[in-house]
Parts: sequence; structure tokens; C-alpha cells
Amino acid sequence: MPTVTLLTKVYNDFQLRLMAKDLQATFKGLDFNIKNIVASPRGWVRIEFSSQDETVVLNYLATKFGLCPIDIKNINKFATINGRISDFGKSRTELKVDVGVASPLTIDASIQLSTLQVQLVDGRKAALQMIGELFGLRDNMPLNIKILNTDREKSSMQAMFSETQLQRYRSWTNALLDKLIVLGATEAEVRSAIRAAELTRDIIDREALAPFDQVITCKLGTDAKGLVPKIGRRLRQATLSVFNPRRISEFLDHEGAVLAE
Repeated sequence: MPTVTLLTKVYNDFQLRLMAKDLQATFKGLDFNIKNIVASPRGWVRIEFSSQDETVVLNYLATKFGLCPIDIKNINKFATINGRISDFGKSRTELKVDVGVASPLTIDASIQLSTLQVQLVDGRKAALQMIGELFGLRDNMPLNIKILNTDREKSSMQAMFSETQLQRYRSWTNALLDKLIVLGATEAEVRSAIRAAELTRDIIDREALAPFDQVITCKLGTDAKGLVPKIGRRLRQATLSVFNPRRISEFLDHEGAVLAE
């Protein structure tokens, strides 16, 4: 009876039950039964199931959600993998990313500040906190990263943002539209909050970063920061952050002008 840990997180018991319900519905036509579903200490969904179509189920789960590698030995150099920011703000020199390594001990991937400066702000000597504010980085933010090297003996992994992640940020920036990132809420909860706050006319799109993490795209001229209190009071358990392309552009232009003087 296989047990796997999915590369997707839940924030509460309701979301865990929702995951179980959705999985049962997905595999309704197959011989599939969830024996146990729990959240790991860091929120990853761990599922034990029985099925005569085990290979089909495992392939779907790996494709749809990804599977936690569990042990650092299962991560190859230059592999790309989904993860979540952990302990943001505790370090000034590196960004920690939880990629689901928990055996024999928990190991996060580390992205050095110098790497972030090169990848996100054209090499400007911006502090990690400033980069976080510009790009809306928060704990549990889904990211796609590229592993540069691993050292099991030293319990360390070095990484950088993947091209997929960088392309997402480029696309967001080039669109010149504010993004409101909502971590810890379902699509239905976000839609309900938008309607209740009477903000439908200020929103043009919503996309899912993960089952319980959403991104709201604001209309041109709408300030995402101004939506935070209006939506936040209706999603009190969620974490909200802002991606503001204009501020990123202004920061880069200003810093470039200062460096050129």
C-alpha cells in the first residue's frame, strides 16, 4: 500500500479534507481508496492509498502535484523542483526554500542573496528584505527553483530561481498590472471575497499557483496594495502580498541612475 508526500501544502484541516474529497472524485472511475491522509509537520500532504491502478494514480499525482523527494539523495544536480519559501526574513544573506526533504532530517535549499540580486534586480546591491517587498515574497510562496548542488554530509543544497520562475516574473512585470498574491485560500474563497468586497470591476483575472494559493490580476490603474485590507478582512487566515511591476521598474531605473552618476 503506497504512501507518498505531495509537493502541495495545506494550511488547515478543512483544506486537507478538501484535498481528500477532490482526489476521490478525480479517481472515481478507478479502483482507488484513501486509507489515510495527513499533513506533514511543514504542511505537505501525505497520502496512503490502495488501488489496483497504482501506476496510473502515482503518475497522475506526480504530474499534477509533484512528489516530495523526502531524502536529499533523491535530488539531482541541476534538477528543477517546486518548493515553498521558509523562514523568510530570518536571514539577510539567503532565501530558504522548502522542497520537501525531511529524512533523515529537514534540509532547505538555499538561494544566496548575490544570486537573487543577479536574477531579479540586474545585479543591484539590494537587501533581501527589499527584494522581498518588490516581488511579494512571503513564507509558503510557491517557487520553481533549479538545484545547483547538494551535499548530504553537510546537509546543504544550493539553488537559484529556475527559468520557469524567472519567466513568470518577466511576464508579470511586462504586463504592467499589479498582482495580489493570496497564500492559504481556495479559488472559491478568493472569488467569494472579491464579490463580497465589491471588487469585481477591479479584477481581470485569477490564477492558481497551487490548490490553496492564488494570484489576482488587477485592472490597469488599480493598486493591489489598496485591495489588501478589503480582501484581507474576508480571508483572515490567508497571507496577502503585492507584486507591483511599476515599483520594480522604478527601483531598477532609480538604482541604475544612481550607479551611473
